[in-house]
Amino acid sequence: MQKDYVPYGSDVSAGTYECVDCGHRYSNQAKTSMPPCPQFRKTAHVLNGWKTLTGQGDAPQDPYPEKSEKPAASKK
Repeated sequence: MQKDYVPYGSDVSAGTYECVDCGHRYSNQAKTSMPPCPQFRKTAHVLNGWKTLTGQGDAPQDPYPEKSEKPAASKK
């Protein structure tokens, strides 16, 4: 199941993202921590996340920033 948006702080692939609260667009390379929207203090933000417009979005190995345990690499 694909999420509608990725929360601030998520690991993401390169792509273009849109703030789910205000519509601000942001393009980036792969990041280990998505920043908060630069409009965060100017307008009310309640969802605190980014909608994926292009790219793969949130990294499946580490889908949420508060999740501290990552799955072990599979051995062959």
